[in-house]
Amino acid sequence: MNMIDLKRITKMYRTEEVETTALNELDLKVESGEFVAIMGPSGCGKSTLLNIIGMLDPPDNGEYHFDEDEISKWKVAELAGLRKKNVGFVFQNFNLIDELSVEENIALPLLYHKIPKDKAKQAVESVMDQLDIAHRAKHYPQQLSGGQQQRVAVARAIVTRPKLILADEPTGNLDSKNGDDVLELLKQLNEDGTTVIMVTHSEHDARFSHRVVRLHDGRVNSNGNY
Repeated sequence: MNMIDLKRITKMYRTEEVETTALNELDLKVESGEFVAIMGPSGCGKSTLLNIIGMLDPPDNGEYHFDEDEISKWKVAELAGLRKKNVGFVFQNFNLIDELSVEENIALPLLYHKIPKDKAKQAVESVMDQLDIAHRAKHYPQQLSGGQQQRVAVARAIVTRPKLILADEPTGNLDSKNGDDVLELLKQLNEDGTTVIMVTHSEHDARFSHRVVRLHDGRVNSNGNY
């Protein structure tokens, strides 16, 4: 079953002097349980596409079906509710809060979901064990290596058990060993049933996926299995 079905998606960015087409009537389907890599040159629309899939940015035109609901015209609050229930994000720059410990960073999404403290504690402990960072629970981000920080970021993304993980260049600030560790984590989460969509410039990273979607000038240029 398709989790995501984008039809003729268009996104424009305008300033007083310039109008830029980021996505140009783009079509894309992603089935539940897939691991998809999105590739293409800088400026081809990869990040814009990820933001639309993640319900952070609405399209100007076209249809967005998520789990068969057509959501392109939903209100901001409705999209925020759907996103919180279904989507976890992993970013290149980790986006951890320096003033919070590892366990506090991971627990943040649970606060937004108003999960009771005892259940939240159990969920955080479970995901720290899963990602082998429980021994770092009381540490702060600046006390961690890049690879450990990205593990914390992945833990934060999955602590609510989302259906979909969106990863934007998740290995971009990591050496090859730590990068491969993060990719193996994403691969394992996918094998456990989570749908993963990853933007990457790396052919090496893309090989961890089932399928590569290549963009050019805001449209899907090619679409095939690795």
